[in-house]
Amino acid sequence: MSWLVALPALDGREYVYRIHAPADALRADIFWAAFHCHDDGPHPRASDRFDAALIWPAGAEGTDHTDLTVHQY
Repeated sequence: MSWLVALPALDGREYVYRIHAPADALRADIFWAAFHCHDDGPHPRASDRFDAALIWPAGAEGTDHTDLTVHQY
């Protein structure tokens, strides 16, 4: 199963990561997997506050977080 995790970063953007984990995985484990993916990359530091992250199943219907359109200015 795939999960999507949105992490707010210091640059004001939200970075979304797809994490592969079982359906019964702990949300904290999913969060830390996404955080370490972000931390290893070239992007500005993300918030390490669990409560600041949005976590939802990939492809979930009826969620407000399914539009992942990227806008670059």
